[in-house]
Amino acid sequence: MKSKRHEKILELIRDHDIETQEQLLQQLQESGFNTTQATISRDIKQLRIIKELGPGGTYRYSATAKPVEHAFSSKLNIIFSQCVTSVDYAQNIIVIKTLPGLAQAACSALDKLDLPEVLGTLGGDDTCMIVLRDAASAASICAEIRSQITIHETRM
Repeated sequence: MKSKRHEKILELIRDHDIETQEQLLQQLQESGFNTTQATISRDIKQLRIIKELGPGGTYRYSATAKPVEHAFSSKLNIIFSQCVTSVDYAQNIIVIKTLPGLAQAACSALDKLDLPEVLGTLGGDDTCMIVLRDAASAASICAEIRSQITIHETRM
């Protein structure tokens, strides 16, 4: 249901000048989606919808035209910079080694990012496994995690 709602949201903002979450909620309800404003707010964040100046001089919702680079949240930065000891990948799987007891926190933080490339995570005591859609995604996210570790190491 979520993916169908996301598709409908993208269609609505493409075809209509929607300026507020309330307008988007009303359009969705008219289209048969029973949802709440809080859900709409999360959907907007997950879909990386922005407001841009429309031709009529008012701001309207718009999907980003180009892919947005993954931005690690500040909590994720803290978790990774303080608890990850190593990270590597093989094919479409990333293995993250952490300090004892922190792998599940690392997995949870990654899950909260809701990255479309991530199929799932599995956390043990000190090892986190991430399954991605393809090897290219694994390489990219692995490099991003390494950069977080490097940032912390340079501050010490």
